[in-house]
Amino acid sequence: MSGPIGRPALAIVREGNPGHRPVPDSATVPPADFPEPDWSTELPEAKAPKKPVAPEREEEESIEHFVQREYRYEKKLAEYEMRRQAINGTRFVKRRAAAEWARVVPTLQNSIGLGNPDYSVVVDMCICVARLEWCEHEIAREGLIVMGQRGPCKNPMTTIAGQYRTQLKTYIRELGLSPASRTGLPSKPDGDDEDDPFD
Repeated sequence: MSGPIGRPALAIVREGNPGHRPVPDSATVPPADFPEPDWSTELPEAKAPKKPVAPEREEEESIEHFVQREYRYEKKLAEYEMRRQAINGTRFVKRRAAAEWARVVPTLQNSIGLGNPDYSVVVDMCICVARLEWCEHEIAREGLIVMGQRGPCKNPMTTIAGQYRTQLKTYIRELGLSPASRTGLPSKPDGDDEDDPFD
């Protein structure tokens, strides 16, 4: 009869081992070069919309018809502003994700080592950091309280920022990006090429 599923070595280190059972060796993956992704491909930018033109009342146009055109204009203007916000956000995220990649990847390669299976995780972590900062910028610009359809309400960006912050905590733990999490990660072995199983 099969027993419970074994926990990975890092999970045992992080969560504790009160039974003092032998800790399995960590899985080893071959080291890999980590070329920086093309952020324009990872984060494609929407096409810039054309700003709508405010209507002017025509001669002999009824008030009711003009009000309808104004309403359609205001709706198109709101859509335009949302599209522009999305484009500005994408541009910011691409720049910030590239900066995070340049800051973190060399450190991780020299500390714990990185293999091909880690590539998507690191890319996603950089995007997560960038989007979290974008949310915080928007909160700083708009305020914690904004006007909604029914009056003042919590800025929706605070909810999005909370979700990205929760995800970032996972990456920090898994990649050893805080002092506490680094104590549970195996360090990259030093120097001896004869011990490298991937030579």
